[in-house]
Amino acid sequence: MDEMVDLMGGQAAGINFKGNPGVILISGLQGSGKTTFSGKLSLYLKEKKNQKVLLVACDVYRPAAIDQLSVVAESVGVEVYKEVDNKKPVEISKNAIEYAVNQKFDVVIIDTAGRLAVDEEMMAEIAAIKEAVTPSETLFVVDSMTGQDAVNTAKAFNERLNFDGVVLTKLDGDTRGGAALSIKYTVGKPIKFVSTGEKMDALDVFYPERMAQRILGMGDIVSLVEKAQEQFDEKEAKKLESKIRKNKFDFNDFLAQMNQIKKMGDLKSIMGMIPGMNKLTKDLDIDNSAFTKVEAIIFSMTPDERKNPEILNMNRKKRIALGCGKSINDVNMFIKQFDQMKKMMQMMSTGKGMGNAMQQMRMKR
Repeated sequence: MDEMVDLMGGQAAGINFKGNPGVILISGLQGSGKTTFSGKLSLYLKEKKNQKVLLVACDVYRPAAIDQLSVVAESVGVEVYKEVDNKKPVEISKNAIEYAVNQKFDVVIIDTAGRLAVDEEMMAEIAAIKEAVTPSETLFVVDSMTGQDAVNTAKAFNERLNFDGVVLTKLDGDTRGGAALSIKYTVGKPIKFVSTGEKMDALDVFYPERMAQRILGMGDIVSLVEKAQEQFDEKEAKKLESKIRKNKFDFNDFLAQMNQIKKMGDLKSIMGMIPGMNKLTKDLDIDNSAFTKVEAIIFSMTPDERKNPEILNMNRKKRIALGCGKSINDVNMFIKQFDQMKKMMQMMSTGKGMGNAMQQMRMKR
């Protein structure tokens, strides 16, 4: 594993966003996920680095590209600089920098146009933008699903732009970690970020050791714990522990915990961080829609039923099934699983331990 870690860069590479303002230039082919990544990076710098970020719309060719960036900017709460009637990306970039200086922005992220394939016009344009704004960081965004084409494209861009780092998007499967190996080996530039989903917070700093562990099926517990800690609320956790001890855990609590898991990111990626789970989920179509059935059942309950699961009789269950469009068997199965989980949590919290819990479950079979 050590050799694989070394091949992928050894240690995590930082991103240079320092300057007055710092300028980050985003490059890549059309469809690689540049615009989405620009939004994710904005959110990352805003929330984790406490930076005031300005997004710049320099894709003047693709229909609705400026609108897309505007929507992304709004979703992460940052401002976007755009000149709808201006078709000169170099000019737009320079004007945006001037605006950022006057408005005291810390970081400017320039989202550039892509093409369906590498061509001279595209290369000349982005090279001109780089020369005009002298970015502190130039990042190449590549779709990890494109395999060897990703490597060839990275090489072509690097020869022309001499970029500072690579961003791998759509990295929602461990097998695609091979793209990280190939790109690092070919262009000799560090992989700085990996993107694993469409949500704006689904962006991770690239850690070679963690990626190597995932490729080798060893999971990534460190990243999983970090994601959990980001969503962890100590006060709420203590309240929940108290309810579990008193055997008062209800459907509202269950729903709240499920939403916390969803906030951690793509479900399949989260499961892939658990040692051994990547092999079990490799060929399964798993996404956050797996929560939909459970949510539909809970949302079809009355407030009183959510707070008091014990009052669910057959008539109530039939009404719930009708309300959520599921079968009575689906409702019964969920309630049975909820009861088992509730008992297990209560046993663990009162110190009876996993052994006693497992023994009682075996005796009921």
